[in-house]
Amino acid sequence: MKYVVGLMSGTSLDGIDAALVKIAEGVPLNVELVEFTTLPLAEGLRQEVLTCCDQKTGRVDRICRLNFSLAEESAKAVEQVVEKAALTTSQLDLIGSHGLTIYHDVQDQAAISTLQIGCAGVIAERTGITTVSNFRVRDIAAGGEGAPLVPYVDQLLYSSRHYHRVLQNIGGIGNYTYLPAEGGMDDVRGTDTGPGNMLIDGVISILTGNQLKYDRAGNWAARGKVSSELLAELMQHPFILKKAPKTTGREEFGLELAQKIISRSLQFNLTEQDTVATVTAFTALSIVDAYLRYLKKEINQIILGGGGSYNPTLVKMIKEYSQQLLEGSPQVLTQEELGYSSEAKEAIAFAVLAYQTMKGRVNNVPGATGAQKKVVLGDITPGKQFYQYLKW
Repeated sequence: MKYVVGLMSGTSLDGIDAALVKIAEGVPLNVELVEFTTLPLAEGLRQEVLTCCDQKTGRVDRICRLNFSLAEESAKAVEQVVEKAALTTSQLDLIGSHGLTIYHDVQDQAAISTLQIGCAGVIAERTGITTVSNFRVRDIAAGGEGAPLVPYVDQLLYSSRHYHRVLQNIGGIGNYTYLPAEGGMDDVRGTDTGPGNMLIDGVISILTGNQLKYDRAGNWAARGKVSSELLAELMQHPFILKKAPKTTGREEFGLELAQKIISRSLQFNLTEQDTVATVTAFTALSIVDAYLRYLKKEINQIILGGGGSYNPTLVKMIKEYSQQLLEGSPQVLTQEELGYSSEAKEAIAFAVLAYQTMKGRVNNVPGATGAQKKVVLGDITPGKQFYQYLKW
């Protein structure tokens, strides 16, 4: 049995998620969540991330410093979750850190690249624990898009003999995993669907002069009316129409697009609440639309996770579009309704991916990323006990 901490810094920029799990060998792996915490990003650090993600303002010196700053915060998140579990870092066996995606471009085949920052060397030095990082790069080198990577873990933990399941993550960006009943890893499919919370958060932030970071409990959207005209325009976004598998991020659904949507909403004479309602509907419809475009398979259950699953208005819209557009009216559930944690799901996934990397096991899913072959993901940064791990 191993204690592993998974770290995830998503595009929502709400903080660094840390999940402490116990993993034991078995078929499938025995994975138990011990403790979870989120270390919020200080406002100054959050704004620096936004600055560095902007191609107009992201300078090499700022990105370099941010790489270290985020790593220091990641080490603090590890210490926090371990302390919360009444353990010590010396009892940890491994850390898996996704890092924070500052740039991701798999469109330009002549200059394909991705960059996640929060350097593992700092995390390993502060904690003393071997750290696996840079998970996306190997998949891209193998011809994939480097994401989504969570489908591998979804198949291990959520596959069912009875249900054709869609695991829908709603972080800053939305992405799904399709798990056919009694299917194996080769049957798994997945892709990014488009915006998750990112556009909603961006619009709210701009409309409130940065006083609000997100639409708490979906209250703004609930008070507004969806503009069918603006929604139809948004659904023509090139990413929505693109073939899968595909990946996206802040470069397409960040503050620049949020500002354009606000300007367009003024031309439609929408209220601020109408604008938020329409952007929320865009997230919901783009999710269901992706199932129609790319799956064309039987779906019995849609299981929502990530921060967006805590937005009741967004969840309601996803249920309504599912009822209207999908055959069989699949059941829409949250992770909590199955006894899992929506907020911890992705951090748990990177703990499992790191564990499998240390075992030398292939852990990407070509059916989700488009890679030409299965590979072992991640870079390994040795900690104090690294040489003991060679016997894993």
